[in-house]
Amino acid sequence: MANYTARDITVLEGLEPVRKRPGMYIGGVGTAGLHHLVWEILDNAVDEAMNGYASNISVTLHADGSSITIADDGRGAPVDKHPKTKKSALETIFTVLHAGGKFEPGSYKTAGGLHGVGASVVNALSSELHASVKRDGALWEMTFKRGKPTGALKKAGPARGTGTTVYFHPDPTIFPKVEFDAAIIRERLEVVSYIHKGVKVTFEDETSAGSRQPAAGGKVVFQHEEGLSDYLKKIVAERGSKPVHEAPFVLARESGPKLDLVLQWTEATDEHVRSYVNGIPTGSGGTHENGLRAGLGKAVRNYIDTHSLSPKGVTLTADDIREGLTGVLSIFIQEPQFQGQTKDRLNNPELTATIDSAVRPALEHWLNHNRSVAESIVARVILAARAREASRAAQAEVTRKTATTGRLNLPGKLSDCTGAGRDDSELFVVEGDSAGGSAKQGRDRTKQAILPLRGKVMNTEGLTLAKVLENKELADLVVALGCGLGKNFDLGRLRYGKVVILADADSDGHHIATLLLTFLYRHLPQLIAAGKVFLAQPPLYRIDIGKETHWALDDAHRDRILKQHGNGPSTALRAGRGHPEITRFKGLGEMMPKVLWETTLNPKTRRLLRVDISDQIVTDRIINELMGKDASARFRFIMERAEEARELDV
Repeated sequence: MANYTARDITVLEGLEPVRKRPGMYIGGVGTAGLHHLVWEILDNAVDEAMNGYASNISVTLHADGSSITIADDGRGAPVDKHPKTKKSALETIFTVLHAGGKFEPGSYKTAGGLHGVGASVVNALSSELHASVKRDGALWEMTFKRGKPTGALKKAGPARGTGTTVYFHPDPTIFPKVEFDAAIIRERLEVVSYIHKGVKVTFEDETSAGSRQPAAGGKVVFQHEEGLSDYLKKIVAERGSKPVHEAPFVLARESGPKLDLVLQWTEATDEHVRSYVNGIPTGSGGTHENGLRAGLGKAVRNYIDTHSLSPKGVTLTADDIREGLTGVLSIFIQEPQFQGQTKDRLNNPELTATIDSAVRPALEHWLNHNRSVAESIVARVILAARAREASRAAQAEVTRKTATTGRLNLPGKLSDCTGAGRDDSELFVVEGDSAGGSAKQGRDRTKQAILPLRGKVMNTEGLTLAKVLENKELADLVVALGCGLGKNFDLGRLRYGKVVILADADSDGHHIATLLLTFLYRHLPQLIAAGKVFLAQPPLYRIDIGKETHWALDDAHRDRILKQHGNGPSTALRAGRGHPEITRFKGLGEMMPKVLWETTLNPKTRRLLRVDISDQIVTDRIINELMGKDASARFRFIMERAEEARELDV
């Protein structure tokens, strides 16, 4: 057994712990960790602004794309000798962990940089860092390399004004890819200008990408005198959901703690609240968001109860009240307790009650003094509750009928397969009862199930799940599949290895196939992602040439077959001279069961197309344009492609 002694214990000194374990300090060395370096230095500049010492912040992304300069016109970092370290305060800030001006009250009322590790961590993880300070009428400069000073603090000469400027280049031996994203930085700086209204924030992108795209790059200045109200307008516009009421609820409180809040209900089906503590985004929420939700819920419930607006037959939940809510919450406190150095969640337990007690009376007062707005909000809440109840009932109905409750509850028109295996079984969703009859007779009963649908199914684009499942054909399909919907979806409960859409080869059949694909894409996308959905390829034509029989999928395929046998499309239709006999099927129901088996059902001779999504964004846009309620998109699509049309099957 190897000896384990004191010699085996490694003691990391100075900034070595940061370089050995950077993930402890910045969350990782990927893109998020790289940009976290920017946020650490930026937070120090913002701290000066939020305490009234700075009114201008500038950030420059240099042409190499891998180095940054951040400057402010605050008081300037102190440069005098620190009594404990016997080094200049500037050197102490950048080389000693947990050294900063935010531990004791006095220098800052509130701050985002609290742990005293931000500047030193950035320094430790940079191949080069240059700090310059203007204060006391002089310019002071100091340079570091991988956390260590390359020389003493220098007095470079006289200077006007005050402020701190930090240039740094992240260490490529720490970060696999040192390349800043201008868009990410730009977005963060714009948020800073909203939260700290009146502060002028400048971003200059010197990269080649910036010069090629002036709208995204170049120099941009952010300054918002209306603060969070302007920010809310931007968020609502970007999300594209119509507001339920025009004027938002605004709460601004300067003491105990300083709080800014804007809220607006929209027609969106989700809640979207962005929160900040001392200017730092708390993406994972925390106790301040808990307090907001508690106070908001109580205020709306109190208003509903006071004015006897409770709906009959449905119980309002907290989620119903917040559905469609868009808001921004910003608080400033002296001693925030963040979860980790990345500071994305607030843990101060006392803030839940504090925010609750601030929001509830203010929101309730606003609702009572804006009755028309309040009634619009309550109507929105009731609508959300009824939609939730309808969806729950539909989900319960689907769950009740799934295969887990037994085969007796399967749709009566489903001709199920008799085999026990799932992986090699197939469900054919067939257009029409007559086609279903041929398919039932021609199939392999052990492996192939047939579910006939009557007519064209509902266009499900833009419809709620509850509305969709009112359609019996689609509800039967969901039950037959057995895998459930929404939160109840479980691919492991899918009763078939393949789901095959079998529709006529003409334009009507294509339309029905498109309607079914829209339903599957919107409500059962997991089936497509898992490669379980297929399109059958039944023939449109039968071509008899002598003793040979050929099957053509469409007109183009027919013409190719005729050309291969020396018969052009024009001569092929002449009668009486031994030319090929061409039969066009009006539908699958015209096919004899044996023919349907040979051409479409037999795994050895059939053609199947697997449905695959290569570009999710493009697919979503096309389905929305072609199947959605906006007819102008379809009109534009038709007009742009009108010249491509040759023969219309109408």
